[in-house]
Amino acid sequence: QKTAYEIIAGDWSSDVCSSDLIMNIKMIPDGSGTFTRLMGMLVDKDNLGFGMRSWRYAMVVNNGIIEKFFEEPGRRDNAGDDPYGETSPENVLDYLTGVS
Repeated sequence: QKTAYEIIAGDWSSDVCSSDLIMNIKMIPDGSGTFTRLMGMLVDKDNLGFGMRSWRYAMVVNNGIIEKFFEEPGRRDNAGDDPYGETSPENVLDYLTGVS
């Protein structure tokens, strides 16, 4: 039986990765936050009622090497805002297609 996270991530990735441009994207689930913690991106969001969560980031990885890292500004515990823009799919796609 799939968890809610797997169902939501699966639905989202099916929608996003249906384009020929991004069919090689691999979604990496991290329900326990281990990968996120090791990346230094785990933050406390208790002020928003979420507990420990990933700060928003995205990356382009080629053959195990981080080629480009996108991070929302202001990473900190209990941030008063939840920025979104740097890590948008459109921004990452622009990078992948060479649009600047």
